[in-house]
Amino acid sequence: MIRAYSVALSVMLAMAWAVAAEAQAAQPPAANSNLSTSGSQSSNPAVSPEVQAKLVDGIRHAILMQPYYGVFDNLGFTLEGRTVILTGQVVNPTLPLDVERSVKKVEGVEKVINKIEVLPPSPMDARIREQVRQKIYGYGPLFKYANMPNPPIRIIVKNARVTLDGVVDTETDKNLCTMRVNQISSVLSVTNNLAVVPPISKPSKSK
Repeated sequence: MIRAYSVALSVMLAMAWAVAAEAQAAQPPAANSNLSTSGSQSSNPAVSPEVQAKLVDGIRHAILMQPYYGVFDNLGFTLEGRTVILTGQVVNPTLPLDVERSVKKVEGVEKVINKIEVLPPSPMDARIREQVRQKIYGYGPLFKYANMPNPPIRIIVKNARVTLDGVVDTETDKNLCTMRVNQISSVLSVTNNLAVVPPISKPSKSK
């Protein structure tokens, strides 16, 4: 099975699936780990759905445990059988190798192909990153996302162009992010790839 995964979204979906599972037994949606649920797929009888799910959890955990994986990075991966293709963009030049080493240690992983891009150093981009972070995470209606253990809105800046990846609760929040970033005069363009994943409330227990 070949599936593409985005780590930020996978964390939010995993939380949603866990809550939903308390209400009813259900199979998780076909996954793509920001993890979101898109990506090319092909049959691979050597890897069962159970093994794939275990691999995804292990790889996701290995990535999220990186001490230098922050809000200005966005990582994902494609799983082709037991081969992991790492993707995304990061600011720390040591992070791609750190992630590769950790993923190689995940039980069941046979090969890791590292396609993570290290963003070029730029004082202007560094300044824009911090401005975007303040515009989004420091803004009242969006402040709730700043308190999450793993920041769900990832801020990627390259050549003064901003890309937002990850997840938010509502379409309104997604649009607010675009509006806030557009207020920064030095930003040339904004690409908003945020997925809307409404929070799932825990079902009330019947007496």
